[in-house]
Amino acid sequence: MGEQGSGAIFFSGCNLACVFCQTYEISQEGAGQEISYEKLAEVMLELASQGCANINLVTPSHQVLQILKALKIACEKGLALPIVFNTGSYDKIETLKLLEGIVDIYLADFKLWSPDLCAKYLGAKDYAKVAREAIKEMYRQVGELVLDEKGLAKRGLIIRHLVMPGMLEETEKILSFIRDEISANVHLNLMGHYHPAGRVEKFPEINRLLTKDEFKRALTLTRRLGFKNLDKTHLSLLSLLLR
Repeated sequence: MGEQGSGAIFFSGCNLACVFCQTYEISQEGAGQEISYEKLAEVMLELASQGCANINLVTPSHQVLQILKALKIACEKGLALPIVFNTGSYDKIETLKLLEGIVDIYLADFKLWSPDLCAKYLGAKDYAKVAREAIKEMYRQVGELVLDEKGLAKRGLIIRHLVMPGMLEETEKILSFIRDEISANVHLNLMGHYHPAGRVEKFPEINRLLTKDEFKRALTLTRRLGFKNLDKTHLSLLSLLLR
């Protein structure tokens, strides 16, 4: 999307296997096409020429070395936009350290907390342990969100959490961790748009929409825990829900 939209590049495949993935065809069924480093660099430069505000690398964790090669080519040809690492946060610290000084904005999901639920729904029992350390490292690298004079993100960490049906306890544990071990000032994107996708027909307990009450309770949690930078889009959604 040009003219100050985000220049999103989706990478086929994923290092997680979320049963509710809303881009399941790309992440788990292999939709996409194989391209060279040079072609990926061309895509980045084309997005920049269209007026995009950043280069948004979506689900990039399993392609980091390839991305770094493409970025080197693109930067040598004049790419100067902020680089967004849009991740599920199942990232090794060693991998993230390769990105220090290259990635400007980490857009990091924190999905679930309990090992049994992580194993069942994400395909990774150790997900929360890995994500906790990964998000700490991201925060160490870039800190809290910094905006330019136009209100566009220049640098920093944004943490996203998708509120899941019937799992408010997971949300509370994740938000408590973020407040206590990251910062109550971090930019938090609390998402209430969960809908059945992927393979959820095999998991009846989450094969439904999130209710308005569930999302309202999650938003109440953010206030109780003292978060100061909650995504305004979702605050606007709350006002609609309360009408």
